[in-house]
Amino acid sequence: MSIHFPEKSIFMCDGSKCGRHKEVRRYIKDAIKEHHAKDRIEIFKMECSDRCKHAPVMFVQPTNQWHSDVTIEDAEKIVKDLLL
Repeated sequence: MSIHFPEKSIFMCDGSKCGRHKEVRRYIKDAIKEHHAKDRIEIFKMECSDRCKHAPVMFVQPTNQWHSDVTIEDAEKIVKDLLL
């Protein structure tokens, strides 16, 4: 039996500071759902990345990019880029 893995992933820090920015996570989840991309893009919570001064922090694959101080506008661009 094979398991389906998405081709793209967003790892979101869920530490005490990053975890407070629930609006960014909610936006990303809603955008992925709205674009019917749940089978292509998956969100993972990760332990504290120890970059609390730059919360919220996320890591995007397959581009291997870290993003810090992510706003809704940043999240919009990140999702848009992943949908291409």
